[in-house]
Amino acid sequence: MNTQESSHNFYTLTFGKLGCEARGIDLKKDVSKEVTAAIKNDVMKHRILIFKDQGIISGDRHVEIAKWFGEPDSTFYKHPRSPHPDVFRVSNDRSEGCTNVGRTGWHIDGSFQEAPFAYSLYHMVSVPTNGATVFCPLTEIIEELPREQRIRWERLYMISDRRSGPIHPLIYSHPLTKKKVLCFHLGMIEGFIWDYKTPQQRVTSEEETYAILQEIHHEFIKDNKARQYRHEWSVGDFIFSDNISVAHEAAPESQLPRSQVGLRVLHRVTTVGHCRPTKEYDYRKELGLH
Repeated sequence: MNTQESSHNFYTLTFGKLGCEARGIDLKKDVSKEVTAAIKNDVMKHRILIFKDQGIISGDRHVEIAKWFGEPDSTFYKHPRSPHPDVFRVSNDRSEGCTNVGRTGWHIDGSFQEAPFAYSLYHMVSVPTNGATVFCPLTEIIEELPREQRIRWERLYMISDRRSGPIHPLIYSHPLTKKKVLCFHLGMIEGFIWDYKTPQQRVTSEEETYAILQEIHHEFIKDNKARQYRHEWSVGDFIFSDNISVAHEAAPESQLPRSQVGLRVLHRVTTVGHCRPTKEYDYRKELGLH
């Protein structure tokens, strides 16, 4: 791992497989606007920023930090043990938090909304002996697709399994970096549409939908999970994630019983997304189809 001072010298960055570890500031304390600006810039640049050794950050402070990035978007799951209405509390013990969260497949948060969540901020309050969260970069997944497979994915639009769910392009432009990213949730997709809003528009059959979901899943696990970053939590870890550029899922071990691995409690705050997924490019031109 490569450790170096960031350009601003507010904290030290250690580059990992995906994103960076950050040390040198206490997020429980007020920080200057210059520091918050540096954190926002580093999250956009590195996609994941993992602040270590933060102790236990209160629900109120967690929400305050999230507001550096925009308005919190309260989850529809509410647990009585949550320290704040905007803090989503997940656990391996249903009396302590919502269980079986993030276990239905690779996804970004909020794919069922008009605009997916912009950022996800995670804080580990109680760490079990086993219970990682696994992250994967989206741009590299897309860039490494064989040409014909890339063309197929560019033609696909996802249909959320929510009745009011919108239709989004599977591949689109990140609203800030303009890099190619994915809008998807492998456990919450009703189907796909080929060539949406063209004369060739067609909804996938059940068999096609299943095959496409399996094809997407394969890209995240192939080559012995080479693209994945598995984050083994420590108490006090606080992760800033650019939700739009990084997919994630909870490892199966995250739901092992409390009696076996100890209590797992993870707090998450998401911020409102303002950009509906849009292709800000002509994929036919980019891929030489004209």
